[in-house]
Amino acid sequence: MNILFLCTGNSCRSQMAEGWTRHLHPEIGVWSAGVVRHGMNQDAVRVMGEAGVDISAQTSKTVDDLPEVEFDSVVTLCGHAAENCPYFPSRAKRVHRGFDDPPELAAGLENEEDRLAIYRRVRDEIRAMVEGLPGSLED
Repeated sequence: MNILFLCTGNSCRSQMAEGWTRHLHPEIGVWSAGVVRHGMNQDAVRVMGEAGVDISAQTSKTVDDLPEVEFDSVVTLCGHAAENCPYFPSRAKRVHRGFDDPPELAAGLENEEDRLAIYRRVRDEIRAMVEGLPGSLED
């Protein structure tokens, strides 16, 4: 099974989903990408590391940067990606599983713990979705 997690900037949510999938389901081929490339979000890297999942070697990329892969599922993790998801000429099933955007919610928070609490909540929500793979991608 090959899964692509797609988000707007491939900096946080899709990176977390890729990291969790590699960690919990090594039998699944997994990639992440963005509609645009924003670079890795260091708070996402930090909170994933706290959970024992190192995503520091992952890179932010767009769909055009991906190798040619026959995806079984393309999972959008935000509304913008769902609306702007590129066409995949394959049997890929498009699935939307939306999650809050930690950088947006944490913007302007000066207290580090309050900011990281948002990232941790979304990290744990994404983990719950990934734990249920592939069943969690059913309608």
